Amino acid sequence: MQRLDTLLLLILGAVWGASYLFMRIAAPVLGPISLMAARVALAALALWIYCIAFSSRPDWRKRWRQFLFLGLFNNAVPFTLIAVAVIHLNASIAAILNATTPLFTAMISAMWLGEALGVRRFGGIVLGIGGVVILMGWSPLPLTARTLLAGGAALLAAVSYGLAAVYARSRFRDVPPEHTAVGQLTGATLILTPVAFLQPPEEPISIAVAAAVLALALVCTSFAYLIYFRLIASAGATQAATVTFLVPFFSVLWGVLLLGEPLSAGMLLGLVVILFSIWLVLGYGSQRFRKTLAARAAVRNTRPR
Repeated sequence: MQRLDTLLLLILGAVWGASYLFMRIAAPVLGPISLMAARVALAALALWIYCIAFSSRPDWRKRWRQFLFLGLFNNAVPFTLIAVAVIHLNASIAAILNATTPLFTAMISAMWLGEALGVRRFGGIVLGIGGVVILMGWSPLPLTARTLLAGGAALLAAVSYGLAAVYARSRFRDVPPEHTAVGQLTGATLILTPVAFLQPPEEPISIAVAAAVLALALVCTSFAYLIYFRLIASAGATQAATVTFLVPFFSVLWGVLLLGEPLSAGMLLGLVVILFSIWLVLGYGSQRFRKTLAARAAVRNTRPR
């Protein structure tokens, strides 16, 4: 990778890692659904402006059902679940739990597409489960029913991301990534906006909350997508997808530095175990890893975090 690409990769990891921080600030005030409706609507608007400016528009008429499905399981459902989780968890813990997405992607691929897990990938999944147990059982938060439910919400978000990734891999191979991004965000907007009107915010919106919403939508979603597209074009899909390993580190960093969240040995150990399990599942260093990660990155448009 060139120096500029390396810098962009770090920026992307930092930006997606910061999304948990902004959710932690805004979700308790706006509520998860209203916050995510505002996020996807503003992000979709920004990307539509970008696509129109470059005369590149998605084929909504042909793919509207697919965009709605992807918008539901890749944006509306996981975004809302993560927002629910960060209300009761540290932003850093929610981000580490959500890093298990590749593990669930592997399991869903095996069930849906019939892909063989193999000893290495199966071992990685088991190890990842162990990492989650370490993280939740040895975290600085009290292990209450509310904490466990919030942790479950973060893991369900990872399951939803995994389902969306497998679906996108099979249905969006021939679609430009910016079209997939704006299409799914538009679909998520159509799904979440009517629901948000039924549950308006009950507290006044401060300048800090409004700034967090704008940062989440325009920086952590629209701007992050554009960086990701640039990386795919210049450095390749495989290199761009390595941002998966950077996001949880940055989320922990921002949580500790900016929100004053506690950092424990259990969090660090859980993070290391989960990331190592992802390394095993993806098969880093092997030919399969390069092919799998390249295919996944080509349709990844899967998350902004």
